[in-house]
This record gives sequence, structure tokens and C-alpha cells, in this order.
Amino acid sequence: MKKITFFLVSLISLSTMAQTNITIIPKPVELTQKSGYFNLNKSTIIIANAAVKHNADMLNFYLKKFYGFALPVKNISTYQNVKNVISLGLVYPEEKKKDQYNLSVESNKITIGAESNAGLFYGIQTLLQLLPTDKGSVKNINFQIPQLTIKDYPRFQYRGMHLDVGRHFFGVDEVKRYIDYLAYHKFNTFHWHLTEDQGWRIEIKKYPLLTSVGGFRNGTIIGHYPGTGNDSIHYGGFYTQQEVKDIISYAHDRYITIIPEIEMPGHSSAAIAAYPKLSCFPDESTKIKPTTPWAGSRTGKQVQQTWGVFEDVYCPSDYTFKFIENVLDEVMQLFPSKYIHIGGDECPKEAWKRSAFCQKLIKEKNLKDENGLQNYFISTIEKYVNSKGRSIIGWDEILEGGLAPNATVMSWRGEEGGIAAAKKHHNVIMTPDKYCYFNYAQIKNSDSLNIGGYLPLDTVYNYEPVPKELNADEAKYVLGAQGNVWTEYIGNDSKLEYMIFPRMSALSEVVWSPKEKRNLQDFKSRLTVMDKRYQLWDANYCKRN
Repeated sequence: MKKITFFLVSLISLSTMAQTNITIIPKPVELTQKSGYFNLNKSTIIIANAAVKHNADMLNFYLKKFYGFALPVKNISTYQNVKNVISLGLVYPEEKKKDQYNLSVESNKITIGAESNAGLFYGIQTLLQLLPTDKGSVKNINFQIPQLTIKDYPRFQYRGMHLDVGRHFFGVDEVKRYIDYLAYHKFNTFHWHLTEDQGWRIEIKKYPLLTSVGGFRNGTIIGHYPGTGNDSIHYGGFYTQQEVKDIISYAHDRYITIIPEIEMPGHSSAAIAAYPKLSCFPDESTKIKPTTPWAGSRTGKQVQQTWGVFEDVYCPSDYTFKFIENVLDEVMQLFPSKYIHIGGDECPKEAWKRSAFCQKLIKEKNLKDENGLQNYFISTIEKYVNSKGRSIIGWDEILEGGLAPNATVMSWRGEEGGIAAAKKHHNVIMTPDKYCYFNYAQIKNSDSLNIGGYLPLDTVYNYEPVPKELNADEAKYVLGAQGNVWTEYIGNDSKLEYMIFPRMSALSEVVWSPKEKRNLQDFKSRLTVMDKRYQLWDANYCKRN
């Protein structure tokens, strides 16, 4: 009797283990597990017609990348009697949700159906999370995938991650690797911050000095701001337009839209160093504090070597507006995205206050003050972008002096800007720093140099992007949320990965999974397996206590 009892308890234990083996992040809308397995091996074939062939190729891309093998792809219209297949197809479910997919694992076939190719790709990412967390033997592939059914679709239409390449430059391969991390987590937007005080990173053919001069600085401060010294290393880099096209294509293959950010009117020191006439005071040298550790000349316009906010900003002149229009023309020719991000944050007004030209412009345009001048600047650029069939996004400072008519607001200084914009029926992307800034420390007493602030994993996971201050109608204007990575203290790929993982995984569930399905402890139990996937990806990550 004792032996029988032990046997029954063992069966129950094994059944429970099987249930907990499914550790998908972000968590699907519906998941039902069944008994039994599908055996994926080298005899498995992928069924895909021409309409979904690209996704079959993407599945093989990741199988090859992670496990060292690829499967044959066949275009078989009737496969009911064919066994050991992975079938990909476009379907039209009764309950149609954008980018919904259905995944079914049976003993002899896996079926992924979706209403769009993007949805199909998300189903493939889920399938990949059902595979082992180790590479296994390429010669003897035999992966047991638990039988189940999944119905899944995203909660928010905008699921974003940001990367600042202005403070520190990341090469083409590093950016592609970052894009793959987004793809694994079903993010659909990459916000690429391409220009800053410390470096201009995109080739503009009409203005070659932007990269040859603005793309490099003579040194970088050592240690935490204000710095204990300067490394005196000539530092920089930029992407050619051909490289930009290559990266856009790579993202497009993974159903990720890249939104470029060309910062204005502040954070423009690199552009001004290249073309001083963009400044209100082109003959003045860049203001550098005597105590700032500096490499090279302190005279003339300089690309910044330290962090922070700087007084020299774009002058709202005809010359500047024409310059920006020409830059945006080349940017919009490269990027097919609906949105162009124009920054708009942290623009000091000192130069405008002491500029006779700016003060005259304020009076001529009947603007109240320098905040009104900022609104005039942003609105002028918005009209131009709109005339090209595009829309602008700006940080929440674009609310200062009144919001540009069609602008989308990215709320980073808390949620207040997003709430104000949504109440005015403007689209909003929530990215408040206390929940979404992955350059903040993620563990207390961190031995990793960072900008400051503390953003632990739990706080990211518990974030709710729709503020309670919004009613149901206003809440519709919250498009989603985004994680931001500012790179003052992130100078290489390993550090970048350490700062985003596992917080990116937490945010992916915030923006994808139904609110009522989210549970912190359940997420953390699944995260122990995700740690092994980070290792499978050869990614660095923060090991929690």
C-alpha cells in the first residue's frame, strides 16, 4: 500500500512539474496544457506557403542561431495526413484582435495561425520559448515540446524600447543584437536616439560636418559626473546611410518599427560644433566650467565631453529651420516610420533670453515668453513633418507653452505630462523615469557605475501604464509604454545587457499581457528559466539575490 501511495504521489509531482515547465514571457492571454509531447527532430518539416515563407525563414534563423540546425520548408497545401510538421498560416479568427496568434501543439504537428504576419512572428517567439534552454547535441536533435493550446494577442499597440547611441556609440552588430532582444520579447518599436550633445550619429549627406566634426569628441569624463578626470580619448562614430538602411531592414524582418530621434532645440551641442551658425551666438565659445575635466581646446564650439544640460541651443532662425528641414528630409527618406521623434526636452532658455533676435521674434509672433518660443519652434517643425505625411513625438517638455496640434507626447518626468496630454485627446506613450529608466541602478549598493536612481525589477513589473486619473475615453489615448536606456555610463554591449535584463522581460509583460493575468511571484518563477535563456543567447544579465 505504501508503494502504491508513493507511486501516485510521484505521478502527481511529475504532473505538477510538467505544468510548471511552461515558462513563457510575456505571459499569454490563454494557455491550456495537455498531456503528451511533440517531438521536434531533424525530420520535422515546416509547412509554409509563399505568403508566410518569410516567417518560416525567421524560425529557421533562430533555430540555427540558438541550436545550430535548420528545418526544411515545404509549400504543401494539404498536410492533414503529414506528420511531424510545424504549420504556419494566416487565418482569420472570430474574435479578431490585432496581431493575435493561436498556437497548437499536438502529438504529430504544431500549428501556428495568425491574422497577420506580425502575429505569426509572435507565435514563433512563443514556440522558441517552448524549446530547451541548452543547445543540446546538433547531431541528435530531439526536443520534447509539451502539447498545449495558446490564444494570445498584445494589450497595447505600442511596445517600445529606446537606446541612446549619442553618449556612447553602439555599432551595427550591437544594434542588431539589441533589436533581436526586442523581438524575443514581442516588442514592436525601437526608439533610436541618434543625436546628442556628445555626438551626432547619423550620416546626413547635405551636411558632412555633422559626422566628421559632430560625430567625435576629444575625450570623456572619468567616473561619475562631474568627473574625476578625462580619458583624453578621441571617441565617436556614426552610421552611414547604407548601414541605417541595413538596420531598418533587419528590424522590419522582425516586425519592429524604428523611430529615429533627431534632438531639438536643446541637446544640440554636437550639431552646433559642426555648424556654429545654428547657435544664437555663433562666435561665442562653448561654455565649459573651469572645474570640468577637459581634453583639447576650450575655444570655439565643442562637442561635449561631460554629461548634463547645456546652454547653447538651436536659434529659431530661418537658417536653423532650413537646416532641420534638410536633415529631416534625409531622415524621412531613410525611415518609413509614421513617427519622427524630435526630442524637445531639457531646453534651457538662457540663450534665448539674452538673444536680441529671439526677443524680437517673441514680440513679432505675439508669444508670451521663451516657453511660447519653444512651442513656436516645435509647432514649426511639426507643420513641416506633417506636410511630409508624418507625425512627431516629443518628450513631455513639448507641453511647455502649449502642445503642438498633432503631437504625440512621451511622458518621462512622471506621468503628469501624459495625463495632461491624454485629457486633451493627444496620443501618449508612457515612459516615466521611476518605472521605465533602465539606466537607473537595479540593485541597492550596486558596484556598477550608473547615473543614480533606483529601479528594481519589482517596480518595473508592477507598473500600470494607464493612470487612474484617466477615464475610459481618455485612457484610449495611452498607446503603450517604453523602456529607456540612456548611456552616459553604459559604454559597451555587456553593460547594456546587464542594465536591461531582466527588467526588459518585466516590461514586456506589462505592455503585452492582460492586466489581470500579471502576477509578480508567478513572473519571478518563470524568470528563473528566462535566466537560462539569457545564457542561451550569450547575454549578460543582472543576477538577483
